Formats: sequence, C-alpha cells, structure tokens
Amino acid sequence: MNSAAGTPGHVDERATVVFRPRVVRWAAYATAVIVMAGMIGGAVMITSFQLGGRLGLLMIGLLVALFCHLEASVRVVARPERLEVRNLMRTRSFDWPEVLGISFPMGDPWAHLDLADGHTHALHAIQRYDGERAISAAHRLLHLVQERGEAAGPGSPDGPGSPDGPT
Repeated sequence: MNSAAGTPGHVDERATVVFRPRVVRWAAYATAVIVMAGMIGGAVMITSFQLGGRLGLLMIGLLVALFCHLEASVRVVARPERLEVRNLMRTRSFDWPEVLGISFPMGDPWAHLDLADGHTHALHAIQRYDGERAISAAHRLLHLVQERGEAAGPGSPDGPGSPDGPT
C-alpha cells in the first residue's frame, strides 16, 4: 500500500507515500499470463492458421496483456510538494492546496479526490476490492491532505476532515 522513507517505527511526515491496489494487480497480471499462454498455445497448436493468423493471435494477446498492465499499474504517489494520480490511461498531478479531501462513496469501486474547483477525480489505486486495506489507505491519504494541504482540520464539522473521515 505505501512506503515511506525513514527509520522503522518513525514515520517521516514529509516522505513520499505510494498507494497501490492489491487484488486488482494480482488479478490483472494473472489474467495477462493466462491470456498470453492461451494465445501462444493457439498460435502453435492450430495448424490451419497461416502466419498472419498466428501473428494476429499473438498481437491480440499482447494488447490484452498491455491493458492488464495498465490496470495493474495504477497508483497514487503523495510527494511532499504534490499529489500524483496515475489511473488507467492518464496521470495527473495536483498541488496539495487543490485537494480538499477524499471520499469513498458506498457502491463506488474506488475512492475520489474532492478538488477545490468543485470537481472530483477518481483514485483507481484505492479500490473497494481491497476491503479494510482500501479504507485504511483512504484514511491515510486524508491525513496527508490535511497535513500538507489547506483542507479543513479534523475539528471542522462540515469539512472533509470531519470525525467521520472519508465517506
């Protein structure tokens, strides 16, 4: 989920913290291996295919493996100066003051950043499939938003840092 520089037992509050999904990563890479094995097996075993058909099978397998890699490589990197969000196809960087909080609405597959301009931005790296681990990651990221950004503090009744935490 995260890694922070510093000595064990002492967390450097300005360290870089990385959040990644666990279940989706394993599933994506397992799917890529199975699909590639099937496509290679098909290209070798199906004797009625000409060279073009065999290469086509391999290309389809490579495209599926690429998509699986993109899905598995999503992450949120909380650097001391900014927040970097890498989702499926795009990477965006946010300065800490742009981020007001984190929400994790019931029924949504992933958490969202609440931004100062009124929009939200999906965080594919914090996924509901990870269960308690995802909730813990959302709380940790909310703590970082409160610490590094200009978000409302824990005592604010209607701010993103309300005692209820991420919703």
